[in-house]
Parts: sequence; structure tokens; C-alpha cells
Amino acid sequence: MDNFTFHIPTRFVFGKDAELQTGKKLKELGFNSVLIVYGQGSVVRSGLLDRVKQSLKESDIQALEIGGVVPNPVDGPVYEGIRMGREAGIDCVLGLGGASALDTAKAIAIGIPYEGDFWDFYSGKEKVKKALPIVSVLTISAAGSESSNSSVITKESVMLKRGLNTEFIRPQLAMLNPELTFTVPAIQKAYGIADMMAHIFERYFTNTQDVLLTDELCEAVLRTVMKSGPKALFNPQDYSAHADIMWASTLAHNDTLAVGRQQDWSSHGIAHGISARFSAPHGAALAVLFPFWMQHQLEHDVERFYRFAVKVMGLNESENHKETALEGIQKLRSFFDSLGLPHSLKTFGVKAEDLPQLLEDVKYKADGTIGFFKPLTKEDVLSIYKAALE
Repeated sequence: MDNFTFHIPTRFVFGKDAELQTGKKLKELGFNSVLIVYGQGSVVRSGLLDRVKQSLKESDIQALEIGGVVPNPVDGPVYEGIRMGREAGIDCVLGLGGASALDTAKAIAIGIPYEGDFWDFYSGKEKVKKALPIVSVLTISAAGSESSNSSVITKESVMLKRGLNTEFIRPQLAMLNPELTFTVPAIQKAYGIADMMAHIFERYFTNTQDVLLTDELCEAVLRTVMKSGPKALFNPQDYSAHADIMWASTLAHNDTLAVGRQQDWSSHGIAHGISARFSAPHGAALAVLFPFWMQHQLEHDVERFYRFAVKVMGLNESENHKETALEGIQKLRSFFDSLGLPHSLKTFGVKAEDLPQLLEDVKYKADGTIGFFKPLTKEDVLSIYKAALE
């Protein structure tokens, strides 16, 4: 196990009607004004926005709002939110909805106190030094943005999707009510299941030795997702299943499962261009790519994939570890199929002639590779893309 420093500043309020405590909890933290960031109207139609605003009003907290955030969030609402927040002198930014609202809220929170262009942080030109506090009221279990140090934004003018990781954007408060996820369409829940599993995979497939505890934790959360996920999909009123999935998505991406171990993140990196250029849902793109990434990486550490096949996918131990590992990867593909997830990049309209541009969209390290498990060269990425087009 590697040395590590781990701190999560997020206060979680979990359970039925959690959103009704938003104003009270914000007041306890000393906030008096907030910018609410939300998506394309579902929180308005459901009445959630009004309930949250009423909660804020009851605690004498002033609220501004900005809607219209789209899936695979773009930079336009970020710039507008920064302008609004500066003019009003807000105390904090509240993301109301799913990952897109939270990613946008995080970008606004770092942009308000910064004199330059917030994109400087996402392009790697500058490092974040301060941010306004961030609050989350979650409506979908997927990305784990409610307590992660991550945000992803697409710059529309160049269709370039980039991620940012900084401790300054971990939310201080997360209101988690599983009932708010009941009405999420089944396919969106499926995308979320793939997303949270991918977050764990990026941590699970590691070169770090002697990480038994976090191995076991990763495996336990993955098994729970695979058991409770289908229940949540096919029984929209199953509170226990939705509660399991909501907390699993949080654990999958707040680094509880990552301490002391090297992480990879190549699959996310090669998926970003597909989302930016083809509007592919993030979880759907990862569901397509991850099994092909696994097949490509198998020879690097057969024993790690064998352990995955036995401990997560439930296969029997065998003498032929490579054969069992391959069977485990295929069983994962079958699980994604059972949720109605796509298994080819063709689903998003990707063609062979698009691959050179997608290769250029990938953010490579200085040595020309991406990832850490077995670093991928451009040739490796191209091989995975080609396999995923079959």
C-alpha cells in the first residue's frame, strides 16, 4: 500500500426528504446567499426546485438560479453563472440535479474568484487556488460528483472535453434522498450503473501491491451495484435498491476505494472525445469501451483480471486463470447487455474515419501515453477504438 493523505470535507444528509433540510444545513454552515445550478427542467416539473427554494427561504437564504445545463455540460452556462455569481456576491454554489449540474456548479465556483478564464484550469494552464463552497442536491445516482474532487466540461467552440481534479471542488454538503431517483428513466439509471462501476474499475485495476483491504472494498461495492442496480431499474419504487445504488455511486468516486493505490483513468480519457463529438452519454461510452480496454490489458496482469472474474463476476476458481479472466470480461459485457447498454461505438454514430480526430482529442501525458495500469500509446488507443467499432 502506498502512502496517502485522505480528507473528505463533505457532510452527507441521507434519506427521505433530505432536500427539505437544505436551507437549515446551509444556514448552519454560515451561508446567506446561493446560486442554484440545474439542468433542462426536470427539477422544475417535479417541484424539487420549488421545495429547495422554499427551504432556503425559510432559513432566510437568498437564492439566484441558472438552468439549461445539458448532459455532457458545456462552457456557456459556466460563463453566465460566473457573471451572475460575481454581480450578486453569492456565498456558495448549489448543484441541483445530476453530474452535469454539479460539474457546472464546480466550474462556476472556481471561476468566480479567478480573474482569468475558468478554462485555464481545465486546459492545465493554471492550478486552482481558491473556490466558493459547493453544495449538492442529487437527483441521479451515477457520477459521484456529490463528494468527488472532479469536474468535466466541454468547450463548445473546439468540441474539446476536459476534466479537472482539485480538492477545492469537493462539495461541503450533499443532500441525498434516494426517492428523488425513482423517476429517473431506466436507461439513464443503466448509464449511471456503468458510470459508477467504471469509477471503481479505474481504481481497482492497479499496479500497487498489497492493497487487500481496498481490493475487498472495491469488490463489495461492485457486487452490490450488480445486485441492486437491476432492481432499481426494473422496480422504480424499490427504496432499498435505490438507496444502495445512491450510496454506492458516492463511494465509487470520493476516493474511499482509492486510498493507497495507483489509479488508471485511461478509459475515461479515451471516452471523453466520444461524448464531446457525438453526444454519447458518459456511462454509455464507458460501458462500450471498458470491456475492450480489459481485453487489451489482460496480458499485463492476468492475475488481477482473474481475481476480478472470481471475486466480482462470481466465476469458479480454475487452473486456467487466463481463460477464466476472459470469461469474466465477457460476463461483464453480458451484464451491461442485460441493462440495455450499447456495446459498439457505432451506436453513437462513430465511423472509422472519425478515429484520427478522436485520437487527437485524447489528453496524453508528456511521454505520449495515457493511464498508469499499462499506459496506452496512441496505437493502443486506436486498437481499442477499432475493436469497439466491430
